[in-house]
Amino acid sequence: MEEKKNAPITEPLTNERDIEQAIEAILFAAGYPVRYDKLAEVLGLAVKDVKNITKKMAAHFEEDETYHGILLLLYPTTCQLTTKEQYAPYIREALGIRRGGNLSASSMEVLAVVAYNQPVTRSFVDLVRGVDSSYAVSSLLDKGLIEAAGRLDAPGRPMLYVTTDKFLRVFGINSLDELPETEALSVAAAQTEQAETAEKTEEELALEADESTLPKADYTEAVDSAETDVIFENGVSAPIEN
Repeated sequence: MEEKKNAPITEPLTNERDIEQAIEAILFAAGYPVRYDKLAEVLGLAVKDVKNITKKMAAHFEEDETYHGILLLLYPTTCQLTTKEQYAPYIREALGIRRGGNLSASSMEVLAVVAYNQPVTRSFVDLVRGVDSSYAVSSLLDKGLIEAAGRLDAPGRPMLYVTTDKFLRVFGINSLDELPETEALSVAAAQTEQAETAEKTEEELALEADESTLPKADYTEAVDSAETDVIFENGVSAPIEN
């Protein structure tokens, strides 16, 4: 009998400790974030079970009495083994790794706009910053800190950009919910409102001007309540009849 082409080549693991060690071995060998669904496929588990196991493993790595120099970072769709930040100088010295260059101020600005307002178009980023952001967006794409995530359903169908798991990893957070509070959102909203106002047609502006010059009726509005008298233009009130 011929063996099925898609038949698994590994034996299913039933012991939880074996499963944890297998996950640790896979992540260590990979050296990059691995998707939960891929781990689930290899280990013959449900994705939710893999997430629960990795969450337990991550907590174990952070316990002081375990004396680990590594951490298990958990992201929405992936997880990764990484070294603890305090040992970075020793790692660079031992492996002869030069410190990487920092992001430029313009790249940091673009990254902040994307992170707090994603998904966004490049024109939105330009609007918030007030300058062209083409080079900074291209640089962040090359570094893998942002990525394209479809197109906006609008004329020209501009590309939408979002941050990546690498962005979370570089800045030491597990999700966007951990971003510090900032006024970036309010600034972006104000800029967007200004842009929408600037795009109004001359007819709309003329109509608004006409409406603003219309005479206002000389009456007092009644409060929306069943017990309130109706106030007419001549100032005479009459009780509401049931």
